[in-house]
Amino acid sequence: MNITFAADDDVVKTVRKIAIDRDTTLAGMLRECLNQIAASAGTEAAERKRQQLEALERSFEEHKFYGGPHTWRRADLYDRSQK
Repeated sequence: MNITFAADDDVVKTVRKIAIDRDTTLAGMLRECLNQIAASAGTEAAERKRQQLEALERSFEEHKFYGGPHTWRRADLYDRSQK
């Protein structure tokens, strides 16, 4: 896919010189940068999800609640007949 963007002339000149030093092109550097951003986005999302799960598990441990023994049956909970 081709994209067009605007950047200051001084920035483009500087980055082109860096690209030459790295034996690549400006487009190649931009492509690599975008690939790194896309790759890190997936790992950041996975890390965020892991942290949220750990926080949820900690909150379950911190706020233990014991409601006593079950004196009901599952069928009793769903009994819709009129008594």
